[in-house]
Amino acid sequence: MDHRLIDLLVCPVCKGALTLRRDEQALPVELICPADRLGFPLRDGIAVMLENEARVLPAEEQV
Repeated sequence: MDHRLIDLLVCPVCKGALTLRRDEQALPVELICPADRLGFPLRDGIAVMLENEARVLPAEEQV
């Protein structure tokens, strides 16, 4: 995912900034909203920015 695009995207819930989370192979997998503790999935390189598709981050997961 292009970093310029990530700079333009905001959380659909709070309109806050998002951070990109990568897996062990350094592939982008999720956009994280630290304020709402939500993880929005990336599917085939496309961000799914729907609240009902977001993963709620557990309290023990580092943001």
